[in-house]
Amino acid sequence: MLELSFFFLFINTDVHTERFSVVRHYKLNIMSNENKSIYEFDFNLICEYYSNLERQGPGSPEATLKALGFIDNLTPQSHIADLGCGTGGQTMTLAQNTPGEITGLDLFPDFIKIFNRNAEKDKLSNRVRGIVGSMDNLPFENESLDLIWSEGAIYNIGYERGLNEWKKFLKTGGYIAVSEVSWYTDERPQEINDFWMEHYSEIDTIPNKVAQMQKAGYIPTAIFILPETCWTDHFYAPQAKVQEEFLKKHIGNKSAENYVGFERYEMNLYYRYKEYYGYVFYIGKKR
Repeated sequence: MLELSFFFLFINTDVHTERFSVVRHYKLNIMSNENKSIYEFDFNLICEYYSNLERQGPGSPEATLKALGFIDNLTPQSHIADLGCGTGGQTMTLAQNTPGEITGLDLFPDFIKIFNRNAEKDKLSNRVRGIVGSMDNLPFENESLDLIWSEGAIYNIGYERGLNEWKKFLKTGGYIAVSEVSWYTDERPQEINDFWMEHYSEIDTIPNKVAQMQKAGYIPTAIFILPETCWTDHFYAPQAKVQEEFLKKHIGNKSAENYVGFERYEMNLYYRYKEYYGYVFYIGKKR
């Protein structure tokens, strides 16, 4: 059995505490500037790990563009927010294929530094900027956004909570587009069920997620399952080299070893049980 004591540091939290935006499905006591702890170095380790990856979760440029194809209200005057943007892999794809201004928001300054460097490198910094901020305290005016985007990150605040709390920032007729891990089936093997219920109890079936979107005040306009390559080619495969270099750099560091071990364990679970769950894009229009 894997030694996962490192991850137990991430579980003590309350309703006002955001989960770590890239250590998927683990809660942390680090909202805004509160509750800094002796474990900060471990958080920095994991930020370092993910800073070397274009994506901090499953996805692909093709999936981003497919979702964007269902959004029909964007103009050069549009305002878009990408919440939990990470280093901005999907944000740059958005910016290259849609007009308007985009603000990427993430809790971690190191990611935002890379985000803004990427925007400058792609000659997008005139209308794309990254800012440090928290999902539960967004810096936008009410009814100021035409589109809220969040790939693999809404779980940080919770799917239902995010849909409900973020709605006020959208203009009437504005869109929300989020990808969220979901069950494909009503029943599944005990091992994978227990894994997800322990680490993200809000996981639910696709029909239930759609119903939650409707209840929150949106018209669901499109739902599609992200293809397997979003996990295998665009998320797990790039980690192989990163893991090797990361472990060489941190030889003897049990936290680093545990984290890489967990990533490999999660990958193994996906390959064994991928027919039961995956990421799903949910796109809705504010009523």
